[in-house]
Amino acid sequence: MALRDINVVLPASADEAVAAFGDGDGVTVVAGGTIVMPELVAGRLRPERALLLARAGLDRIARENGRVTIGAATPISSLLDGDEPLATAARHVADPEVRGQATVGGNLCSAASTDAPRGDLQAALIVLGASVRSVGKGGERTEPVEEFVASSAGRLALDVSYDEEPRQTGYAAAWRPHAHHYTMLAVAAAKRDGELRVAATGAAPHGVRLTAVEQSGKAADALDGLELRDDALASAWYRAKLLPRLVERALANLSEEGR
Repeated sequence: MALRDINVVLPASADEAVAAFGDGDGVTVVAGGTIVMPELVAGRLRPERALLLARAGLDRIARENGRVTIGAATPISSLLDGDEPLATAARHVADPEVRGQATVGGNLCSAASTDAPRGDLQAALIVLGASVRSVGKGGERTEPVEEFVASSAGRLALDVSYDEEPRQTGYAAAWRPHAHHYTMLAVAAAKRDGELRVAATGAAPHGVRLTAVEQSGKAADALDGLELRDDALASAWYRAKLLPRLVERALANLSEEGR
């Protein structure tokens, strides 16, 4: 298939985007394009229909009634001065060029790429207790980030939202040197009203909650229930050595912010 044969759809509103996406069959969503475009250029992806979200009005951040809502097409650069630990996670994404182009929705749906883990924002959103609103087969649904990222195939993310409440936060990350600074492994933590939430990016194809650490508060439990893997960024063995250390750092940062 030549690029000229792709049916390109450019909706002018969120409703038009939802209608054009339908059940997602045969549709490739293009938001910032930082993941999709290299696949197109390399010939690894030839979609029947390309749904471009640049003009769909999904690039806004709203704070209303104690709730923060971030449109799926919002560029990651818009999060840099926002709520923690999301702002710190955003600052760890690649470089200024990529942060200005890549979107929140693309980051949430990046688990479909298997060559290396992406989704740098996922752990931070998980510990914020965020939910994703999406459409696809079965209609519209809203679910926790950790559930959405585990089964985002065939879904069009519309926005992500979380409660705007004071909380202690911590974040720790490691990178593999690269022109765009891919995050090899990262841990986010948040504590509010005595509830501890801890999550990791890079320990699985998508962000995951570290429930054993949440229950015990101990970094030594970081590997419980995880099946680490080798990929282009690091080996499973190295991740197993590194993850407890990052959890320890994130929890230590959490404690310092609470003093």
